[in-house]
This record gives sequence, structure tokens and C-alpha cells, in this order.
Amino acid sequence: MPAGTRFDWHTHEDHQLAWAASGVLTVLTADATWVLPPTRALWIPAGLPHETASDGGRATMRSLYIRPGPFDVGWSETGQPTPVAASPLLAELIGYLGEPGLDASRRAHAEALRADPADRRTLREWGREVGASERTLARAFAAETGVPFGRWRTLLRLQAALSMLAAGEPVSRVAGRVGYDTPSAFVAAFRRETGQTPGAFFKD
Repeated sequence: MPAGTRFDWHTHEDHQLAWAASGVLTVLTADATWVLPPTRALWIPAGLPHETASDGGRATMRSLYIRPGPFDVGWSETGQPTPVAASPLLAELIGYLGEPGLDASRRAHAEALRADPADRRTLREWGREVGASERTLARAFAAETGVPFGRWRTLLRLQAALSMLAAGEPVSRVAGRVGYDTPSAFVAAFRRETGQTPGAFFKD
């Protein structure tokens, strides 16, 4: 977005998570204005009229559009935008999921793990499931997702944990549900990827 670019007042049927990969975005609603550097993203609920601009200079905007559904976090219930810390984890997810060439089949990788993030099977065990060697799966996984299997599984588990934590579930329960032996192991992984503890991440 060159300096001065402006997307005039509009709405989306889906929720939008807007983020400036570089530069600064300005988002306006009828009630407020948000100035977003790369360290902040903005959750914009579906149906909310807003305007987006790059008034301060050239900016690169990346957005995810998320269908409203039963998994919605409390951010949508307010009807107003919610600023979100753009941690390395969130930035990586936005960048990966926002790739225009990412087709439906690549988005659907490892459905079994998505259905059960606590699944502890190793890549070797998954290889036996699908009839491929561990090395072959490791190469294919890194080539198609951009990250090694272990890191992808960590990101997947933390992604699943975010919705549970946002719904108010205690860390001790969430840790077990996403495959960690202890709450402290989960908190350590969460801090490693986001730079914050779960409590600090969701602190107002």
C-alpha cells in the first residue's frame, strides 16, 4: 500500500485480522481509530463498517478472513475491534495462511492432528500409518509447510490452546488437552513462541 492508500468504508461477511507486515496501518470505525505498527494486529468483527489506510507511509497489509462460527472467541461478542499483540507465532500463522498460492489441500494437511492436538505419534509412527519413511515425510512436510514437523505440531497445539484459553479454560486443563504432560511444559512452549505467558497474553 503506497502512502495515502485508503480502502473507503466497507464491511466483510467474515471476521478480519488485519496486520501490517511493514509500515503502519490506520483503521477507523465510527467510534475509534487504531494505529497499527507491525507489533499489533486488529481483530475486526464481521459486519463492522471500517476504513483502512496507510496514511503514515508505505505499508504492507496482510489479513486473514475467518468465517463466523461456533469457535468464535469473545472478541467478536463486543461488536468492536480488538487489538492483538502480533507475536512471532501470530505473524508466522498470518504469513503462512495468507499465502495466495496455498490451496485447499495444503490447508488440510494432518487433519488427524488438528482433530486431536494431543496425539503423540512421532513422524516415524505417522509414516507407518501412511506407508512412507520418516525421512520422506520429514522432507515433504518441510517442503510443503515451510517448517519442520515438530515445530508445526507445536504451533498447531498452541493455536488450539488459544481458543480454549480465550474461552476461560484453566491452563492446567488446556495443557493436557493439547498434548503437554505438565502445565509448566505448556507454559514454557507458549512463552517460547509468543514471548509471553498465557496469563500475560490474555491480560487486558
